[in-house]
Amino acid sequence: MPSSELLYLLAAVLALALGIAHSFLGEKYILIRLFRRNDLPKLFGGTQFTVRTLRFAWHLTSVAWWAAAALLFLLAQGPLSSAAVSGVLAAMFLVSGGVTLIASRGRHLAWLAFLVIGFIALYGAWA
Repeated sequence: MPSSELLYLLAAVLALALGIAHSFLGEKYILIRLFRRNDLPKLFGGTQFTVRTLRFAWHLTSVAWWAAAALLFLLAQGPLSSAAVSGVLAAMFLVSGGVTLIASRGRHLAWLAFLVIGFIALYGAWA
C-alpha cells in the first residue's frame, strides 16, 4: 500500500493536470464554439460582457482546482496548519478577484467579493 504522502502527491499532480486540461480543452472545444453562436445574451449592451463572464467563470474553476492541488501537495508534506490553508485560500480568492476584475473590466462585481474574502483569508494566515 502506498504511503499517504505519495497518494497526496499523486492527487495533487492529477488536480493540477485536471485544471490545465479543463482550461485548455474547454477553451478549444467548448468556449470557442459557444462564442460563435449568434444567440448569446446581450448584457450591458452587447455580447462582449457575456463572453468575458463565461470565459473567466470557466477558468476560475481551474484556479480552484489548482488551489486544491496546492492543499493536497501541502498535505503530502505533513499536517496542515490553519495558516497554510488560509494562505492557499487567500491566494485562490485574490487570483480569482484579479482575473474577474480584469476580465470584466470591473463590471462583474464578484471581483469585490473575491478580493475581500482573499484579504480576510490573508489576514487570517498572518494573525
